[in-house]
Amino acid sequence: MDNVSLITMFVLSGFNETENYQAYIFALTLLCYCFIVLVNVSLIVTVILDKNLHEPMYILLCTFCMNGIYGTTGFYPKFLWDLLSPVHVISYSGCLIQALVMYSFACSDLSILAVMAYDRYVAICRPLQYNSIMSKQRVFLLVCFSCLTPFCIIGTNIVLTSRLKLCSPHIARLFCVNWIIVKLACFPADTLVNNIVAYITIIIYVFHGLFIVWSYMYLIKTCVHSKENRAKFMQTCVPHLISLITFLVAILFDVSNMRIGSKDWPQTLQNFIAIEFLIIPPIINPLIYGFKLTKIRNRIIGIITFKMKLLWS
Repeated sequence: MDNVSLITMFVLSGFNETENYQAYIFALTLLCYCFIVLVNVSLIVTVILDKNLHEPMYILLCTFCMNGIYGTTGFYPKFLWDLLSPVHVISYSGCLIQALVMYSFACSDLSILAVMAYDRYVAICRPLQYNSIMSKQRVFLLVCFSCLTPFCIIGTNIVLTSRLKLCSPHIARLFCVNWIIVKLACFPADTLVNNIVAYITIIIYVFHGLFIVWSYMYLIKTCVHSKENRAKFMQTCVPHLISLITFLVAILFDVSNMRIGSKDWPQTLQNFIAIEFLIIPPIINPLIYGFKLTKIRNRIIGIITFKMKLLWS
């Protein structure tokens, strides 16, 4: 039984600085979560109901929004419950599941962004072959790749973490993070395999990022000499670039805080940095695409206009 954790509950000490403001934070968090669900579901329903939007770019966008709901649902309900509770704890199994959801959500976002970059590369650089390359079968496989592969990779990390014997139940955050759980392992603990798999995971998703950068460098080089391609780039690629930059900034802040963040930083600042990737990208992404992509914008405006006519008639 040496490889089985004796800890059955974790204490989330990141809530210590929220005691005097919990009512206000609860109201703002509930409003934020409802807004995230509203804008993402609205875009998903719009794509599903409009047959004109059943194209690879919009299907990938729909997947992007679904992943946003998946990730935020892994955090917000538990966070809201903790704000109303005098004791901020989470079960051992619940902690591992939450870590799996948080990590797989972030990795899936990057995978989907990589697939979207590939889609734009084919659409602009190889337009005559677009329909044959981005067939329904290939789009389905790419969607499965971007969702299931991160889940399996992170699942492997979580399984390796579950075999460790832990000596502390205190997690200095608002939610469970696999890297911090590994740090709670009793010394000396055999975390070599965990570290190797973790670094392999990082390398895999660094290559995702490099692929996206290469795709856009090639796209920009191609679009410079064509007015039509420049217009297509501004229309369909700029929202993707904004989503990518927003995501990378949020993740880099969080990783920097975990790896090199000072313990002297206020807990409130550390908390905000930790949950930034669960607030900004899920809100910004559907709004950017909803306003920037003409087909979606026109469809949403049409629905709103129709509803207003019904109300006034």
